[in-house]
Amino acid sequence: MGRTPAGETRERVFRFVRDRLLSGRPPTVREIQEAFGFRSAQTAQEHLDGLVEAGRLAKQAGRSRGYRLPGASEIATVLVPVLGRVPAGGLDAAVEDLEGYVPIESRHAPGVLFGLKVRGESMTGAGILPGDVVVVRRDARPANGDIVVARVGDDATVKRLRLHGRRAELHPENPVFEPIVPDPRELEILGKVVEVRRYLERP
Repeated sequence: MGRTPAGETRERVFRFVRDRLLSGRPPTVREIQEAFGFRSAQTAQEHLDGLVEAGRLAKQAGRSRGYRLPGASEIATVLVPVLGRVPAGGLDAAVEDLEGYVPIESRHAPGVLFGLKVRGESMTGAGILPGDVVVVRRDARPANGDIVVARVGDDATVKRLRLHGRRAELHPENPVFEPIVPDPRELEILGKVVEVRRYLERP
């Protein structure tokens, strides 16, 4: 069997990368090498460079999975630090020990986002369960009705924000729990919850 023409191989590489991008799983150069049986990663890289030069792919510098389709939004995978646990119940002491990282598809810089592992059942009505990881955007300006992570004094909790003039209330999504009406001088909104992660099988 003769060798596949270079143009045909490049087209197959493009279709492979395109399909992976559309499925939200951008490939690495090594994955392309393995998928096509190239002898070296350099061969895969040359095909990618050719597709970028032809305008069929765009490349974000400094990222191993930084290829995207031209005109697509600048969404990239960032590693978000999980900084500890936050209660979704009554107030409890905030814990901010680094527990690991979760990969998130986002337009935001890594430092803008952080994750917290939830304890308690006060937000079950919003689909936030014990053990879930909430991803929090720290630079967002929360609006009435947003789910937020708030600190009251030295304690932190995840609740739905309700604004009544200048008064802020932290409401649960479980009728067993009571709303929290903090002293405004002790309240700090740490960020807005933008995503919830749940793992059905624990490591």
